[in-house]
Amino acid sequence: MRASDYVGHAWANLWKKKLRTVLTTGGVVIGIGALVCMFAFGQGIQRNIKDRFNELELFNYINVSPRGGGGPRSAGFRRHARSQPVGDPNESITVLDDDLLEELMQIEGVEAAYPEMRFPAQIRLETREQFTLVQVVTAKACGSAMVQLRAGRAYASDDANEVMVSDSLLRRLDVRQPEDAIGREIEIRTVVLDFSLQSLARMAFARGDQRLPVSNRVYSFTIVGVLERMGFGGPLPIRSDVFVPPGAAAGMRKLVLTGVSDLFQSPEETAGYSAVTVKVASTRQVMSVKARLEERGLRTFALMDQLDEMRKGFIIMDMFLLVIGMIGISVASLGIVNTMVMSILERYREIGVMKAVGATDGDVQKIFLFESGMIGLLGGVFGLALAWAVSFVINQVVNGFAAREGVPFIQYFSFPWWLCLGGIGFSILVSLLAGIYPTRRAARVDPVVALRHD
Repeated sequence: MRASDYVGHAWANLWKKKLRTVLTTGGVVIGIGALVCMFAFGQGIQRNIKDRFNELELFNYINVSPRGGGGPRSAGFRRHARSQPVGDPNESITVLDDDLLEELMQIEGVEAAYPEMRFPAQIRLETREQFTLVQVVTAKACGSAMVQLRAGRAYASDDANEVMVSDSLLRRLDVRQPEDAIGREIEIRTVVLDFSLQSLARMAFARGDQRLPVSNRVYSFTIVGVLERMGFGGPLPIRSDVFVPPGAAAGMRKLVLTGVSDLFQSPEETAGYSAVTVKVASTRQVMSVKARLEERGLRTFALMDQLDEMRKGFIIMDMFLLVIGMIGISVASLGIVNTMVMSILERYREIGVMKAVGATDGDVQKIFLFESGMIGLLGGVFGLALAWAVSFVINQVVNGFAAREGVPFIQYFSFPWWLCLGGIGFSILVSLLAGIYPTRRAARVDPVVALRHD
């Protein structure tokens, strides 16, 4: 018999029992649909994360911070000795200052280096006030992919008397539309340690809870841009609600603390930035640049380091979804076994006739395997369609609610070609495995006994 004969014979037998075929195939459709839908959801999450990271170029950034005695000393990187309470007294720490930024820019593969400096301040917009952190960010950094503008523009230069604020801060200041804040004046009130004789005398005779000689300085700026608050906890230096250019920040008296010990250290010891973010031109160069920075005694962190862990997490999630989906497939396979066994019992005499006219055991097995395989093919195709339909409805409903909150449309499901073909192939494979026992049972039928069967 030719393959087309097997297909035609199998289809004719399935068509005779339409209801049973529909019910059995329906079980496969639900099982495969659930499995493919869950895998598509997992793939959608992975794609959204990777696309977002690539869009923001997060894999291209390395966070650099000083590390005392953490590496060999190298020419070209100036290191200033700092006394250590414990450990080797000859240990030193790299000062992250403007000169070092210029030296970092000379490393092959480094596209830019951004300083990181934050200080607490009271923000006042007309009659509304909020306490937050102010971030020193260069104009070049504000014009990069790190910053997602919602309104306005980045400040013109590093010396401009302009600021950028986050949309979340504006909401707390009772400004509903980002465009309404552009061009308005904002006051930044900084905290300053004042050890003048007048301040110490005022602290000594003051009544209340004041324990430190602090005072305030007020500076006025113009809001030129509103951005979406993002990047918190990552390697980017964008982690505050207010951003000022370095030149303007240099003229502000402010309290910059990286730790309580900074209160008791000299200005030289607290000089420099708390951290620096290095942008690498290509992700292929990240690890080589990172190694060069570590050779010079700097502590580094890059999201590229976490890429393998992220991949392991994705694999674990996929395996978890596979186990859940296999439950539905197992139930569907039992339905296939039941359908095929019932088909054999009903066609017992037919099997005997086929063997009597020369059909071999292999021919009988192929006929029933083709039947179970066709159930799997139909279940896989319609299961894939069901998964796509369910994902479409979920996407529309979830994004409908999210749109009311101003969240952009997100495709939560992804159907790569290998998942579609794999879902159909897996459905056929499971159906063939489920049909092995019934086909062997059919092949063992004695034609003499079968011909006597009513």
